[in-house]
Amino acid sequence: MPKEQSQEYLNNLRHSCAHLLAASVVKLWPQAKNAIGPSIENGFYQDFDMGGTKISEADFPRIEKTMNEILQTWDNFQIREVSVKQAKMDFSWNPYKLALIDEFAGQGKTITETKQGSFLDLCRGGHLKHPKKEIKHFKLLSVAGAYWRGSEKNQMLTRIYGTCWPSKAELEAYLKMREEAEKRDHKKLGKELELFVFSDTVGTGLPLWTPKGSVIRRELERFIVDEEIKRGYLHVYTPDIAKLDLYKKSGHYPYYKESMYAPIKIEEDEFMLRPMSCPHHFELYLARHHSYRELPMRIAELVKLYRYEQSGELSGLMRVRTFCLADAHIIARKQQAEAEISGALDLIDFVCKTLGLKLGTDYRYRLSLGNRKDDKKYFKDDKSWDEAEAVLRKVLKKRKAPFFEAENEAAFYGPKIDIQMKNVNGKEDTAFTVQYDFVMPKRFKLSYTNESGADEEPIVVHRSSIGAVERIIALLIERYAGAFPVWLSPVQAAVLPISDKQVKYAQKIVDELRENDIRVDFYNRPESIGKKIREAEMQKVPYMLIVGEKEMKAKSVAVRARGQKDLGSIKLEKFIDKIEKEIKSKSL
Repeated sequence: MPKEQSQEYLNNLRHSCAHLLAASVVKLWPQAKNAIGPSIENGFYQDFDMGGTKISEADFPRIEKTMNEILQTWDNFQIREVSVKQAKMDFSWNPYKLALIDEFAGQGKTITETKQGSFLDLCRGGHLKHPKKEIKHFKLLSVAGAYWRGSEKNQMLTRIYGTCWPSKAELEAYLKMREEAEKRDHKKLGKELELFVFSDTVGTGLPLWTPKGSVIRRELERFIVDEEIKRGYLHVYTPDIAKLDLYKKSGHYPYYKESMYAPIKIEEDEFMLRPMSCPHHFELYLARHHSYRELPMRIAELVKLYRYEQSGELSGLMRVRTFCLADAHIIARKQQAEAEISGALDLIDFVCKTLGLKLGTDYRYRLSLGNRKDDKKYFKDDKSWDEAEAVLRKVLKKRKAPFFEAENEAAFYGPKIDIQMKNVNGKEDTAFTVQYDFVMPKRFKLSYTNESGADEEPIVVHRSSIGAVERIIALLIERYAGAFPVWLSPVQAAVLPISDKQVKYAQKIVDELRENDIRVDFYNRPESIGKKIREAEMQKVPYMLIVGEKEMKAKSVAVRARGQKDLGSIKLEKFIDKIEKEIKSKSL
């Protein structure tokens, strides 16, 4: 692989460009204090304390011009190791660098400084050998606020994002892809199509679903519950709150404490909004003793979960503080694990196919492994880890589907298969998971009676079939650019009378569509037909039924499909038959 194509080279290129951005901003605004500037997927960012100065995208041409000017003086990166005392003297003006120096010193690491031209910075490495020759194709992209170290208790900094590529062609291709991604951004389309809103008064990261957005959510929820019941899942309801003791018993509290909402004290007990549902499901299982004949027992729920994500991590519906997970816990005998894991993946593949997502193109499998040396993060039981990882690997190999392995990505209670889904930016997020758990049965003392009448310990398979409803809707909004398949569309047909003369007839059409469970919107406002059509197109309604004098006399409707496709005048019964078939088959 040419070095220009290696991930290490790209990381070094982009991190070096972040240094260049820092030097340019500090030159233009001498009061600015640069914090951190890592490379990220497809680019980099640099954080600044601007001391009250506001930077906007209007400043980008000026900053980029300065970057190009400074770059001519950067023949190489001069790197030196210095003492903590010297580093603190060099960066006495910058509290963020001082905090990093203390952090590095606490980790027993030496302090590394870099000098490019006259610009001195603090850095742990990852640079180009010849920045002046190699940094050529870069672009600043956006500016945002970000708390220092991601904590709301810290100073809000100005974060400038940019991208950098080895060639002009790669930069242009990325910018074109980004332009298309911006058109499909679920946050933008969610607002335009009136699907969901956020309110500072309600709280950040807590989405409010509009009537239209609720339709999409309800259709997905009905779809997955019905499909899971067909496959032998037992759907239940459990409370959104539980005593803190439950999460101490499960072991989640020490592991997830930082992302949990604070305990709520009521009388003598402490309660928590639940961040996961597995402890609730285990308590349901423990309500009575079970025989091996009842296993596997697949306990499922559309469960509301609450996690206090850092504000800098929140992003539309992709990362929120409350979400609904299509969750399930399969309590099974060890010899049933392979079949149950494969069955869970069958369900996930079916869901993805129904939603128009292709394995290998839109998503792939990741085998997420633990780290045997890290017994603070992972439960210490090497034999069980070996067995669990072997089962998951065997299932994936049997499916003959491409997968990759990732160290240190497992849950604390066992390895998992993550379904990595690409969003419109090409970035991967974990959409669904299937986890092998050999820890919780011990913590909760789960058991069943085997053929000999003795108690035996089961294993648990945790799995999410459609993932978090919020996240999958965000992915679908972007995939379809808001133009959902008919079965998912908030409004499936719009009835558009040409004039007031046809309103009465149009109302009968609306009533008949509703009687047939077709979601319909009635455009009966006193506006031109052209304006009504434009509005329906903007709302991405799959079918427009236009009613004029001719249609009223013929007892028909003129059908216009989304995307300007004219289907001509047909009898209403024929249209209803057509759309009902599309809805029932979940046609894409």
